[in-house]
Amino acid sequence: MRSKFETITVERRDHHILLITLNRPDAANALNTQMGLDLVELFEGFSVDLGGLRVAMLTGAGTKAFCAGGDLKQRNGMTDEAWQAQHLVFERMLRAILACPIPVIAAVNGAAYGGGCEIAAAADFIYASDNARFALTEVTLGIMPGAGGTQNLPRAVGERRAKELILSGLPFSAAEAEAWGLVNRVLPPDQLMEATFAIAGRIAGNGPISVRQAKQAIHRGLQMSLADGLAFEIEAYNRLVPTEDRREGVLAFNERRRPDFRGK
Repeated sequence: MRSKFETITVERRDHHILLITLNRPDAANALNTQMGLDLVELFEGFSVDLGGLRVAMLTGAGTKAFCAGGDLKQRNGMTDEAWQAQHLVFERMLRAILACPIPVIAAVNGAAYGGGCEIAAAADFIYASDNARFALTEVTLGIMPGAGGTQNLPRAVGERRAKELILSGLPFSAAEAEAWGLVNRVLPPDQLMEATFAIAGRIAGNGPISVRQAKQAIHRGLQMSLADGLAFEIEAYNRLVPTEDRREGVLAFNERRRPDFRGK
């Protein structure tokens, strides 16, 4: 995995946790083509080699913005062809985040508008600072959400609430996002990263194969009938039975110690 990118920073924490920071603070971490390419490279790489990682955390540089959405300065004057070519990058970025085999936790530390809101909604769950704001403002610009907003937001907050938010383009607070089901927890800004690292550490300490299989069973199962989802769950479960981690987990419980999971 490459450690240096133009628009994002990556930092390992405790070996198993990767902190990914959207790093264009002078532009409110707005999503430009290069950031899309950087995120594509990083997240698609996880499908090939996790390098021991068990959790990815995603946040924005600075204290004011997680990601202000698509970089409209870069888009000003774009031809239709250039716009569509850029959007293909963003589509691939979204799919790469959704396909990430390990949990992705968004720590939303400020404005998450447009594409920024869509990136956050693509994470497995969200912690947010109490000064964070969310919005899908695309219809106010004559476009519409095109990086998962019309799919992930309704799955989080329900169809009627999502229609209200997407069709109006109105912003909403972190407290509202929590009440509606988009955000899991709201914290003071100075506690956001500590709390997010705490839950990431808790997840990273569990059986890594178990976590990955459970994530897939939840995500894919929700797109199936209950009967098909149950069948998928059992297939995921059965892959864990012959693992060393399953045996280690039971042994550690009986020996009254913390398990030493190896991901095998």
